[in-house]
Amino acid sequence: MDPLAPLLNLTDIESAVKGARDAVDGAYRHPSLRREGGAAAAEIALRSAVASASLDFGGYDLELVRAGAVHDGGMQGALRLSEALPTLASKWESAPRQVLAKLHVLAGTGVVDSASLGRPSAPLDQVCAYVVNRSGDPLIRAAVVHGEMLALNPFPGVNGLVARAAARLTLVSSAFDPRGIIPVEEIHLEREPEYRGAALAFATGTTDGIRSWLKHYALAITLAANSVASSPFART
Repeated sequence: MDPLAPLLNLTDIESAVKGARDAVDGAYRHPSLRREGGAAAAEIALRSAVASASLDFGGYDLELVRAGAVHDGGMQGALRLSEALPTLASKWESAPRQVLAKLHVLAGTGVVDSASLGRPSAPLDQVCAYVVNRSGDPLIRAAVVHGEMLALNPFPGVNGLVARAAARLTLVSSAFDPRGIIPVEEIHLEREPEYRGAALAFATGTTDGIRSWLKHYALAITLAANSVASSPFART
């Protein structure tokens, strides 16, 4: 039995997932967001990297990062992750353990002890099983992978960066967001207290805690898709 399938039946979750999927489909109707490469995709990748790094290492100024004026390890790790994700997405569902090790190296170089790079400090068997078996709805799978990674904290120092990258890889490889154009990290940052609180609730393993995290995640996807669909670069 698919262990994640029942999560879709939690109160309000199915409708929240449907709303998120509709919002993502709406974003993909913009030709500039469907194209391979392009200024829009590059801008979204940059904004997502800045938001993810800001969640773990304090706020970063987008324009300073864009200008190449930010050189600390946390931001550089987030940029390396962003650059590598399109290539790693093709390997994610067949070799998630190896990809997670690579994500840790990319995120952690210059931040954590080099001897620990690529070596998780907690078992990731269940997370990898969800990915390999394509468990549950893609959005729910991404949310659970993200939540489990935050709860397990297998990559101290850069675990948040790796967890958000793993969730993005799940959305991309499952074709929920095949181009990786939904900047959900920006919404996590904008709604940081809810993001933190819902993640802690998920870690309790209770039904209410899991439901809280899934609701946050579906709403974050919805808001991110709506924001990118209405942004100026979606009309270029």
